[in-house]
Amino acid sequence: MINKLSQQIIDRYQKGFPLSPTPFKVMANELDVSEQEIIDCVESLQQTDVVSRVGPVFNHKKAGASTLVAIAVPEHLLSDVAEMVNEFKEVNHNYAREHHYNLWFVVTATDSKHLEQTLWSIRKKTGYPILNLPMEKSYHIDLGFKLNWN
Repeated sequence: MINKLSQQIIDRYQKGFPLSPTPFKVMANELDVSEQEIIDCVESLQQTDVVSRVGPVFNHKKAGASTLVAIAVPEHLLSDVAEMVNEFKEVNHNYAREHHYNLWFVVTATDSKHLEQTLWSIRKKTGYPILNLPMEKSYHIDLGFKLNWN
């Protein structure tokens, strides 16, 4: 069961996370608890997979370059190839799909040259061709969720 502080953190900071050198201290002041309680609670939420990530979402076109990538991998090698792909610090959002292209991930880099170098390195390391699916048009999707804690 999720305790009251966890509920408050999730409800209040899905959006509007404090932009501060000490965001957990700001949160602690707002929720009238200690900074360490906030840190411990957030760590617990992540360790129990209630929260998968705490961090910003950037406009990738202003912050660098990124693309969605898919690879068709024999099912029995999917975990091994996923591990190879995960070794690249530029890779995030790696997941399996039920499709011919069954390994999907996002590659983010400082610029388009770095992005292309990373894609080439992934192709070389895995031995599989990649399907590069750059974003053509962006859509803002509001991913905040109002939760019912009853």
